[in-house]
Amino acid sequence: MELSAIHLILGLLGIGAGLLGGVIGFGTTIILMPPLVYLHGSLLTIPIIAITATIANLARVFIWWRSIDWKVCAVYAASAIPAVILGANTLILLNPRVIEIVLGLFLLLLIPIRRWMRRQEIVVSLWHMALVGAGIGYLTGIVATTGAINTPFFLAFGLTKGAYLGTEAASSLSIFITKGVVFHELGVIDRVAILEGLFLGVCVFIGSLLSKRIVLKMREEQFIQMMEWVIAISGIAILMMSMIHQ
Repeated sequence: MELSAIHLILGLLGIGAGLLGGVIGFGTTIILMPPLVYLHGSLLTIPIIAITATIANLARVFIWWRSIDWKVCAVYAASAIPAVILGANTLILLNPRVIEIVLGLFLLLLIPIRRWMRRQEIVVSLWHMALVGAGIGYLTGIVATTGAINTPFFLAFGLTKGAYLGTEAASSLSIFITKGVVFHELGVIDRVAILEGLFLGVCVFIGSLLSKRIVLKMREEQFIQMMEWVIAISGIAILMMSMIHQ
């Protein structure tokens, strides 16, 4: 991979994306998707994002290791792994534009849904997390980014800040590792995807390491408000990305 102005910009975006993702647990792929789709097209972008997201989640697991709820991870992964295999294998049969429009609208609805769940004091149990893992696993096999959808469910389970960031990252690792293996078997991942994914993954890892001090200083209410803003931006960004598939 030649070091060029494009990769310098991508690298800086990767560090910024890693910092954002390290603070709120998602948003990394939203920042990186537009330039990657422009450079490589939507199909190759998905495995690049999968490799990058795997490294990003490894970074958050490393940072918040002691705060992770491993029971949640196990239940989530048990249903997510077969679901992501199914999703990745049906990717070529579905219209990505329709899926992205639905996902974008759903993300925008998640903000009032999360607030309603909080007012009603609705608590998510372990078996609910199995359902969440299955649904998000399938969706992640089809589209590049679904990270923000995890947020209200992990919060409703009672996880916040470091516990949320570490547990969500460890749970999502099962999805992205499985997705990478499936895409390799399907022949979607090539040398370009691997090199781009590793390059951006290292940049994201650097950004993630810078995020811990910010999280520790934030009040819980600030943490929630920031996540809601990024969920809204994520929904709008996915809707805008759907225009590429017109």
